[in-house]
Amino acid sequence: MPKLTVDGIEVEVEAGATVLQACEEAGKEIPRFCYHERLSIAGNCRMCLVEMERAPKPVASCAMPAADGMVIKTDSDLVKKARTGVMEFLLINHPLDCPICDQGGECDLQDQAMAYGCGSSRYAEKKRAVKDKELGPIVKTIMTRCIHCTRCVRFSEEVAGVGTMGAVYRGEDTEVGPYIEASINSELSGNLIDLCPVGALTSKPYAFTARPWELKKTDSIDVMDAVGSNIRVDSRGSEVLRVLPRTNDDVNEEWISDKTRYAIDGLKRQRLDRPYVRVNGKLQAVSWDEAFAAIKAKVSGLDGKKIAAIAGDTVDCESMTALKDLMGKLGSPNLDCRQDGSKIGGPRASYIFNSTISGIDEADACLIVGANIRAEAPIINSRLRKRWRSTTGDFKVGIIGESWDTTFKHDYLGAGAETLSAVLDGKSEFAKVLEAAEKPMIIIGMGALNRDDRDAVLATARAIADKFGMVTGEWNGFNVLHTAASRVGGLDLGFVPGEGGLATNDILDAAAKGDVEVVYLLGADEIDMSKLDKAFVVYQGAMGDAGAQAADVILPGAAYTEKNGTYVNTEGRAQQGWRAVFPVGEAKEDWAIVRALSGALGQVLPYDSLDAVRSRMVELSPVFASLNAVTKAEWADFGKAGDMKPEGFATPVRNFYMTDPISRASVTMAKCTEAFVKDAAAEKVA
Repeated sequence: MPKLTVDGIEVEVEAGATVLQACEEAGKEIPRFCYHERLSIAGNCRMCLVEMERAPKPVASCAMPAADGMVIKTDSDLVKKARTGVMEFLLINHPLDCPICDQGGECDLQDQAMAYGCGSSRYAEKKRAVKDKELGPIVKTIMTRCIHCTRCVRFSEEVAGVGTMGAVYRGEDTEVGPYIEASINSELSGNLIDLCPVGALTSKPYAFTARPWELKKTDSIDVMDAVGSNIRVDSRGSEVLRVLPRTNDDVNEEWISDKTRYAIDGLKRQRLDRPYVRVNGKLQAVSWDEAFAAIKAKVSGLDGKKIAAIAGDTVDCESMTALKDLMGKLGSPNLDCRQDGSKIGGPRASYIFNSTISGIDEADACLIVGANIRAEAPIINSRLRKRWRSTTGDFKVGIIGESWDTTFKHDYLGAGAETLSAVLDGKSEFAKVLEAAEKPMIIIGMGALNRDDRDAVLATARAIADKFGMVTGEWNGFNVLHTAASRVGGLDLGFVPGEGGLATNDILDAAAKGDVEVVYLLGADEIDMSKLDKAFVVYQGAMGDAGAQAADVILPGAAYTEKNGTYVNTEGRAQQGWRAVFPVGEAKEDWAIVRALSGALGQVLPYDSLDAVRSRMVELSPVFASLNAVTKAEWADFGKAGDMKPEGFATPVRNFYMTDPISRASVTMAKCTEAFVKDAAAEKVA
């Protein structure tokens, strides 16, 4: 490893590191605009100039490899003069837009102009102007502000994998934008806004809404998919104004999907802000006591087997814990957190992403079964692309199921179970790829596991994992990709049918026959509500979606930004989000609603605080004792060999932008659907 001296401090860095990284290792701050740790080196802005001994002129530290014996100066008069000159050049054509620029207050150019600028300009000619580009419903452009750092170009090519951005013309006429007039059709396009060091790319939905110093910043966890992206919720007063990513190298690095970022405007619409009871076929606003009394009148004296509960896709673990305990006190074994009817469960290794998301960086072959990862988990898709690029194309990917527009090279093997069997039997060419790989992995999506033959599919996938050495020592390449933020947490808590209990589809069928008389929907909106016509339906949730329309009693709950909650992502990592704003109207935190209802029903739950609920969660599963960590699951036998249906595996997500009540109520997601989803008017919302 090379050793070099930075301002008299000797540092040792890894081979391949740059001078800029060596300077940071020595504790020196190096200004930059074009350099970004997760993007390739461009060397465009020259702001990172340093003085190197025996070099005839300052060097760009971001593009200079660190070598043994180098002597670097970062604060000499030459360096200061060079940086001041670069800043003067950068500001020659930059407009004086700071008072009206949405980047104001969190702008790299502002900060570095204050630190390294000279306070005046010798340039008296007219500034150039550049026509704005139309990039779609999410990214707003003011291209006259662009300083040609090309971060957006490199991100769209290297991370998002769409390659629509580029730099055209030369010299003073250089412009950055799409090569042809087109929107950026990527599920990650909002990250361009975070990357832009100036105000050239800003948020279109957030335009002229607030200044950063007005906002309260709260750490939280995303619930729009099962990845568990770490986010920061920015709010002002009682309103959530924006969502930004938090860096977590093990989960989402520093990216989030567009749905995570922009579906929050759905929280302003179709909200449930007070209890309702259906009287003579119409919902009427009532007090909490009246709502509880209506439930008590129906439940009292009812056999527990005639009561059922279904948890939705975005609910927190605390509320599922409380509802599970309440159902137990009522004597009901009929509860399920798998509203898609997947019936997945059993040994923990059979339903989590065992390799972990960051483990993708170690894999050398991947078989994807029944999943459109780009639509179901864009962050994991970006990891797969990152791995594929890092191996210069040697990372082999095979896909079984519906064909989808990937962002990496792949082999499309077939549509369904026959192809899966061919891989197991060695009749598929991809079997040779898996056999030659040292750390192969398989990713099974809900498209393969929400079918009637799921046990046989799971058994076949497990046999593939065993045959091709996907589980060896510390490496476990057997992965299940969930689409619901609450699914793994619900399975860990045991929010599944008890002895003799009914699963989701069985509950719906029994309700249609009249065998189940009371159905408690905890944020569950993705089921066939027509089968609940004969049942007494209690809906607890934040949004007035399908579940609320079918309900006889509505209990207004809190959205994920309005409560402290624990969520377990697809890899089995328990994470906690914090309340950014208070619930609207008379809405309450969900676990507290269930606790209050238990008192009204005379079945008091033994906890009165959030800490007590979380202690109960630890009793149900030790996973909740270790936050922000993945507990390795023991490899066990699961699945059941049998015949598989010949039909192809169908992805459960048809429209990435609308998958839950919040995103369906979002105006921004509606605009994205119109812009990017083919035949949007005829598209069935998944």
